[in-house]
Amino acid sequence: MQPSSTHRASFSIGNEAAAKRVVDVLTEVFFEGDAAVAAFERPDGQWDVTLHFAEVPDQALLRELVVTSAGNEIADTLVFDTVEAKDWVKASLEDLIPVPAGRFVVHGSHDRDRVAQNKLAIEIEAALAFGTGHHGTTRGCLLLLDHVLKSARPRRVLDLGTGTGVLGIAAAKALHRGVLASDIDPPSVRVAAENGRLNEVGNLVRVIRATGFAAPDFTGCGPFDLVLANILANPLRQLASPMAKHLAPGARVILSGLLTHQAPAVIAAYRARGLVPLRHLRIEGWSSLLLQKVG
Repeated sequence: MQPSSTHRASFSIGNEAAAKRVVDVLTEVFFEGDAAVAAFERPDGQWDVTLHFAEVPDQALLRELVVTSAGNEIADTLVFDTVEAKDWVKASLEDLIPVPAGRFVVHGSHDRDRVAQNKLAIEIEAALAFGTGHHGTTRGCLLLLDHVLKSARPRRVLDLGTGTGVLGIAAAKALHRGVLASDIDPPSVRVAAENGRLNEVGNLVRVIRATGFAAPDFTGCGPFDLVLANILANPLRQLASPMAKHLAPGARVILSGLLTHQAPAVIAAYRARGLVPLRHLRIEGWSSLLLQKVG
């Protein structure tokens, strides 16, 4: 039964770049199904950012996120209210067109018939653009994966911090091989497994709940020839040592979820563990890195 009302938070911000920056932060924090995030330009050039929640949001947390990403002045415009119920997940997805990334195209069910036959289609239904391919980090990872697959056929693949499962699904579809996918968040594990079945690779993508590399599955399935990790800069730095121990010689690693100015510190952490950078993509202020283990 649909609720009688939905909870809304909204604020205004000065320009498109600033709006994109704060939306990126919000879509990283709120898991799919928790909120639908949208930004629209007003006639006066200002941008309105709106979040719709099925449950009452944590106002203090949301205000802190806006302060961190946009400053106190913008946070002061934050308003909370309730509005008539609507399927905001569906409404937010209807505006998202299929996104190409090399041989891959990420799309929602409403665009299933718009994907070219010569592309590898990945159907992802999510409340947020982050994790559906519309976010710069996901697209960057897919482009780097496409680049890797032009010259290599990795046998042991890990999608670390899988989220919606989009990267693991992409690897499984392209390689027709098993992929281990992990996430710390139980809802992510469930959603990734469901998306694997939806994309007819449920028999290839095995999703487990794990923190970092703290699970016997990593040793049993490794050492890995390819690791995809679209997380955040600080966790990526912390994972450099344990990841290096689970890599095969010559393994490729694709990292993302970091702002462009954070990339040098992440590269340094992995270089110190014997990985050298091969490519660096910058999309919408976010960096995606391809590294290779020496030897």
